Amino acid sequence: MAKTTKTTMSAIEKAPVRTRRSPSKVAATETPAKRARAAPVSSEKPKAVAAGKGRTKTPPAPIKPVKAPFVTMKQLAATLAESRDMPKRDTESFVAELISVLVGHIKDGAKVRIAGLGVLEVKDRPARMARNPATGEQVHVEASRKVAFRVAKDLREAI
Repeated sequence: MAKTTKTTMSAIEKAPVRTRRSPSKVAATETPAKRARAAPVSSEKPKAVAAGKGRTKTPPAPIKPVKAPFVTMKQLAATLAESRDMPKRDTESFVAELISVLVGHIKDGAKVRIAGLGVLEVKDRPARMARNPATGEQVHVEASRKVAFRVAKDLREAI
């Protein structure tokens, strides 16, 4: 009688072969982790990619508005001091006094017109009814006074 040899399969040979499924067959509830496990395992080494090539392009970042830097009273005074050959202390006190005079006139209700810049004036806002957007409730808004600035035509056209 002939001897029969029994062949056994190793665990690797018994394992089912995993392949990628087409996107149409992927269930909507499947998580990215499940998809990663279902991807075929390749025994090839990854190929070296030249810098900047072969990578997926990311969408460009949204354009953010550039914030203009503030110019302080001290910076204005320093600029005046340099252009007029005056001490900074004198120009700082001059700018501070100019601002306080302008504020005094605006508080009195006068219109302040600065040639080439614009007009500062106080406007009265009447009382009104408004609506709270969260609750829809009607709210009474008190009368108030606001400072308004109208840009001069020369400055508007320059910008």
